[in-house]
Amino acid sequence: MVLLLSPSTFFSGGRRRSRELRIVVAGDASTGKSTLIASMASGSYSDSVPPVLPPRRLPHNLFNDSVPLTLIDTPSSLDKQGTRNELLKQADAVILTYDCEERATFEHLSSYWLPELRRLEVKAPVVVVGCKLDLRDDSRLVSLESFTAQIMQQFKEVVTCIECSAATMYQVRCFNAPLQPAEVARVKRLIEQKVPEGVNYTGLTFPGFIYIHNMFLKKGSTETFWVVLRKFGYDNDLKLRDDFLPVPPKKAPDQSVELTSEAIEFLNGTFRLLDTDKDRSLCPAEVDKLFNTAPKSPWNDAPYKDATEKTSMGYMSLKGFLSQWALMTLLDPTLSLANLIYLGYSGNPATALRVTRRRSADRKKQTTERNVFQCYVLGSKKAGKSALLNSFLERPFSDSYIPTTVEQYAANVVELIGGTRKTLILHEIPEDGVSHFLSNQNCLAACDVAVFVYDSSDEHSWRKSRDLLEKVVRKGELTGYRVPCLLIAAKDDLTPYPRALLDSVKLTQQLGIEVPIHVSMKLDDSSYVYQKILKAAENPHLNIPESEFAKKRKQQQQFFYQSLMFALVGAAVAALGLSVGRARAIKKNSLA
Repeated sequence: MVLLLSPSTFFSGGRRRSRELRIVVAGDASTGKSTLIASMASGSYSDSVPPVLPPRRLPHNLFNDSVPLTLIDTPSSLDKQGTRNELLKQADAVILTYDCEERATFEHLSSYWLPELRRLEVKAPVVVVGCKLDLRDDSRLVSLESFTAQIMQQFKEVVTCIECSAATMYQVRCFNAPLQPAEVARVKRLIEQKVPEGVNYTGLTFPGFIYIHNMFLKKGSTETFWVVLRKFGYDNDLKLRDDFLPVPPKKAPDQSVELTSEAIEFLNGTFRLLDTDKDRSLCPAEVDKLFNTAPKSPWNDAPYKDATEKTSMGYMSLKGFLSQWALMTLLDPTLSLANLIYLGYSGNPATALRVTRRRSADRKKQTTERNVFQCYVLGSKKAGKSALLNSFLERPFSDSYIPTTVEQYAANVVELIGGTRKTLILHEIPEDGVSHFLSNQNCLAACDVAVFVYDSSDEHSWRKSRDLLEKVVRKGELTGYRVPCLLIAAKDDLTPYPRALLDSVKLTQQLGIEVPIHVSMKLDDSSYVYQKILKAAENPHLNIPESEFAKKRKQQQQFFYQSLMFALVGAAVAALGLSVGRARAIKKNSLA
């Protein structure tokens, strides 16, 4: 009985409160107000309860809402009417009681108590509670719904009706109890009369489902509506609860989550439905329409805003649309799955996402089955990192410099030789944030390839990118998350810094990676760069730099293993020689 009077009973949806709630209990004399409060507070029945109880505070951990309640009893006598009225005016919610044995006490609710609350301008929600249910004659039992439907329709402040017994702790709740077969048949007949297509041999159709909920809302039965929403996993903010979403768990940090082919096919169909003018792109209004059934559009804020390709008119192409979903799934699988369901995903939500194989396993197998790759973009300020991202999204080059202060993303589809398409996500990490980024032990676990951009005409830029590369190499060797690395010599249209040309080639030879990729975003010759980045990601065993320390350690390990092998072989030969000698001695003695 306590659970049915939790804060969510009174404050459905957005009306939930976080502070302590004062619930005032009123009604005719001898209807069971004080006994109801006592049983709710103690969880047991007592037949000796004072006429009026002092306020009883219920602990907040009794309810999922985590909101404490204070139950306030009121006197029914006329001489205490002023006190009762003041308590009602200060109420956050009101319980009006009637005696299940006395029909007149129920009728008094609509003739006196509810009009009195309006006269006092009480704006709090009201729950009608019938007490002493155990004493009512079964022969006079009537449906609670038929008993209360009129009062809920007339007084919209009544959020629900309950009948209960403090003695037996038994309760019946209107619009929230399992329907009996006869009631199910009656509901079906009602829907068939109003909406012939609302019922079929399996039950309610979508039109029937909508009709019955419209009927409940017209009756003022908002609580029923919220019960259904919570049954389907929605919380009080109309968001799907995380525990309702079957997101496949990652077993290791170097795994990632991708959309399955079924989910991608659903998104392709969704794009076609939204593209009403058939121009193969979505205007901002069409994109906003996509999330009409979601709490809000997740793409209006960082890191998703402006993270994908758009046309010159600001429209989103299919490539941009699918890339945006791939990015959201990589960064926040729970958010991605929730929005798939908001859109009406028709498949099994448990099969919409998949967890990839570990990147370390990919390196050992020298192949990968991933469809989405994340590339870290590092480098000095003014090296051309943001220009690399903008060019990837086919945005025009700009000479104006805007420093990057936060991490940002660019996602797009890259087509390889042979027609294979993969999604590449460039993840720019600003120079000032690298130290903090590398302080995370697992920072490289989600990386498929790292590129280090430097201004080929600037000595400082080259030195800074070289230092960053060395830091990432050391981090990878210490944590075990070693990643393919590439150097990108940007601003190739400028006069190069001579020393950088020689040093960069020498460094790549020492580390065992490809020579620097020269590119000019200004001259718009960067398209092949992204294919090279993707190729490096698809070959996770190549372009993995090895520091001098790692080389020496490998040499020492090889020397140790070789020494151990020689010792084992020597011991085996000695043991074999000893065995042969003993065998000859035994044979010689036997002949003698």
